[in-house]
Amino acid sequence: MLRQGLYTYLPQERVIFGETASHAVASEADRLAAQRVIIIASKSLVANAPTVASVQSALGEKCVGLFTGCVAHTPRDTVIAAADAVRQAEADLIVTMGGGTVVDTVKILQLCLAGDIRRSEDMDRIRLAVGDDGKPRLPDVGPSPVRQIAVPTTLSGAEFSSLGASTDTRSGAKEPYLGNDICARTVILDPQATLATPEWLWLSTGIRAVDHAVETICGINANTFCDGLSLHALRLFCEALPRSMADPADIEARAVCQEAAWMASSSIMRVSYGASHGIGHVLGGLCGVPHGHTSCILLPHVMRWNLEVTAAQQALIAAACGVPGGSAADAIASLIEGLGQPTSLREAGVDRADLPKISEMALANLFVKTNPRKIERPDQVMEILEAAW
Repeated sequence: MLRQGLYTYLPQERVIFGETASHAVASEADRLAAQRVIIIASKSLVANAPTVASVQSALGEKCVGLFTGCVAHTPRDTVIAAADAVRQAEADLIVTMGGGTVVDTVKILQLCLAGDIRRSEDMDRIRLAVGDDGKPRLPDVGPSPVRQIAVPTTLSGAEFSSLGASTDTRSGAKEPYLGNDICARTVILDPQATLATPEWLWLSTGIRAVDHAVETICGINANTFCDGLSLHALRLFCEALPRSMADPADIEARAVCQEAAWMASSSIMRVSYGASHGIGHVLGGLCGVPHGHTSCILLPHVMRWNLEVTAAQQALIAAACGVPGGSAADAIASLIEGLGQPTSLREAGVDRADLPKISEMALANLFVKTNPRKIERPDQVMEILEAAW
């Protein structure tokens, strides 16, 4: 069957690897003629590693501020606070240092700056709308007045997309935000910068990247380009993630994981994901489950639920995971268990009484709508949640 589709490239100019973050950030600031650079970094990175201080030192007088107020699941108020910090610093470049929470905060604050959003309740105007056809509709705002360069310290891949998510604390819903140019202009992959990342976060976001790869290959609008990147990412992760767990100081293994995350993330918002991502968004916003852990818990069960319509794709996944002819879901589950990550909703502290509400909220999620096996009723989501319980 002839495939049809569209792949849109990001306005992302460079991915730098093999250089220290401090040297690469300073060089990029010079290349971009930036004069007022603000660093937005995770509080734990500032406290536990010299990376942020070394970047500040390399920037010298160009560094005009440091914001460390990002919070997991990116509540709206923290986005507004970060946007205010950028305005007050009169920054012309943002250096983002940390995991997906920090990167998403900066993506969404870029939309706030472009749309002159100054209150959390006004963020409704810039969040992503989804039409009845399931297609995303961009907010009507201009280009970002300030762009970011990113130094990621986890494997979530947020820096390789123009999609961010923020929690509306009024409803508990984690809502999507999409912009044409809110991705990182430059991504700097420095494995040394990841050494202070807690093991659970490093490994679970690695499975989040595995989730990107799996749901890409099984996607309803998959394409050969993303398939190739995703299959090779799976091969690399199956070898390098256990290595990085066995020896956290193995810089080469950490670098391979970063490059695999880069490949796996190249499909974000270019291929429609499925219920592992979609239900995971609800678990994050409503129950506070970290996104890496939602993938660890949900992905094998979603794969089994989708098997009847994705058998051919899952055969490719199984081969990439080193078990040709075997079960792809079992191979992924074995990888997760070997990394010591949670494998049930019960382990993650989800109250069983919340499952019906999770099921109802999940139906509105963009990626649940595009799951390869059609999901139209709460009881279908409950089948997955019960299996994951």
